[in-house]
Amino acid sequence: MSEDWLKDDPFADPEDPAARERERRRREREEKRNKRAAKKAKAEPAAAPPPPVESPAQAPIEPPAPAEPPAPEAAEPPPPPPPPRTPEEEFWDEEPEAPPPPLVAGNGKAGQRPKRGGGNPLAAIGRHPFLIFAVVAGLFALWFLGALFQPFHGDGSGKVQVTVPKGSSVSEVGDLLSDRDVIDNSTLFQVRVTLAGKRSEIYSGHFTLAHNMSYGAAIDALSTPPVKRTTAVTIPEGYTRSQAAQLVEEAGVPGDYTKATVKSKYLNPASYGGKNAKNLEGFLFPDTFELKPTAPVEDLVQLQLQDFKRRIKGVDMSYAKLKNLTVFDVVTIASMVEDEAGVDSQRGLVASVIYNRLHEGMPLGIDATIRFATGNYTEPLTESELAIDSPYNSRTNAGLPPGPISNPGLASIEAAAHPPKTDYLFYVTTPGACGKLTFAKTEAEFEAAVNKYNSARDAAGGNSPDSCGE
Repeated sequence: MSEDWLKDDPFADPEDPAARERERRRREREEKRNKRAAKKAKAEPAAAPPPPVESPAQAPIEPPAPAEPPAPEAAEPPPPPPPPRTPEEEFWDEEPEAPPPPLVAGNGKAGQRPKRGGGNPLAAIGRHPFLIFAVVAGLFALWFLGALFQPFHGDGSGKVQVTVPKGSSVSEVGDLLSDRDVIDNSTLFQVRVTLAGKRSEIYSGHFTLAHNMSYGAAIDALSTPPVKRTTAVTIPEGYTRSQAAQLVEEAGVPGDYTKATVKSKYLNPASYGGKNAKNLEGFLFPDTFELKPTAPVEDLVQLQLQDFKRRIKGVDMSYAKLKNLTVFDVVTIASMVEDEAGVDSQRGLVASVIYNRLHEGMPLGIDATIRFATGNYTEPLTESELAIDSPYNSRTNAGLPPGPISNPGLASIEAAAHPPKTDYLFYVTTPGACGKLTFAKTEAEFEAAVNKYNSARDAAGGNSPDSCGE
C-alpha cells in the first residue's frame, strides 16, 4: 500500500496503527464502489439509433445489406480515484457497527422486538411481583368472603338437638355447634356473630337445629328465645328450709319442699358427722336448678344434695380436723358466717372469732342462731326472744348450736374450714360502712365499738346505722 498520503497529510503519523487501518478501510470501500459502478455499466444495453425517415419520392427500396455484427463496446475507463481524505473526514465517514438484535422472551423471533402488549403473560407477572401478591390477596379475599357469608349455603338437613349451657361464651357455643356438625367452622361462626352485633343475644337452652347449617341460619335460630321447656328455681345462699320452701312453691314446683327435705336416700347427714341431725338443713346447696315443668319437688332436693356432695369434695378440711371439727360442724359454722359477714372479704375473720370463742369456751353470742330458733328474720329481736330457752340460743349456751341454721354457699364453707389465725373475740357492725364489721380483741375495744354503734343508731332515730354512708 502506497504511503504517499502520509507524506501529503501534515497531521498523519506514519507510526500510528489506527491511521494505517483507517487508510486501508478507505481504500477497500473505494474499490468496492468502483466495482459496483462497472457492473452497473455493463448491465445496461446500448440504445438503438432511430430508423431514417424517407419521403415517398425516394428511389426504389433496395434490399438491405446483411447487417454486420456490432463491434464490442469498449469498456469505460474506471473513474478517477477520489482525492485523499483527512483522518477527521475518515472518522466521521465510518459506518457504525449495527448493535446485536435484542433477545425476545417467549415465542418472539430472534432479532425482533416484542410487540407492545403481547408476549407471555406469566413473564409479565414475573416482572411485577406486586401483581402476584395482589392476585393472591384478591383470590383469598373472595374465598374468605364466600366461606364467611355462604351465599349459596342452605339451611341444613336433618335435626340436631343442641343444649347451650347457661353462661356459655360465643366461642364455646361455636365449638359446640362445630362438634355437633351443625356448622363448618367455629371461628367463622364467631366472626359472623360479631359482624351481626349479636354476641350478647345468643340464648342458652334447648334448640332443634340441623346438620350443615349456614352461619346466618344458626345465628338466627340461637338469637331467638327458645321455647321454655324447663322450670328454673333459684335458691339464694343462706336461705333456710322454710325460706326456700316459699320460693319453690312460688316457682310452681309440685310437692311439699319442707317434708321432702327432712331426709333423703341421696344423702345421710350422719356420714358427715351429723348423727343427731333432724333434717337436711345445711346440705341443701344453694344454686339455680333447671327442672322439667312437671318434675316433683323431690327432684329439686336430689339436685341440691348431689350439688353439695360434689362441692364439698373440693374443700380442704385438714385444719378443721386438727381442731376436732367434723364436716357437719364446719357446715354449722359456715351457716353462721353466711348470715353474719356483710362483705365477702370478712367471712374468714368472722369464722376466726367463732374458732377463738370455741377455744376459750365462750358463748358465741350470735343473734342469727336466735332468729333461726324464733323464725324472726326481719324484725328487731325482743328481750324475750333474746332470752329464749333453746339450744340454738348462742347467748346462753356455749359451743356450737345443734346444727346448721341455714344452707351456706361454697365461700362460707371454705372460710369456715380454714379461717385465718387472729386474736379477735368480738365484732360489731360499723356504722355507715355497707355491712362491714369492726373486730376487737378485748372487751374494752368491743365496748368502745358498741358505744360508737349505739350513738350512730340514736342519731338515726333508733334505726340501724349499718347502711352505706358517704
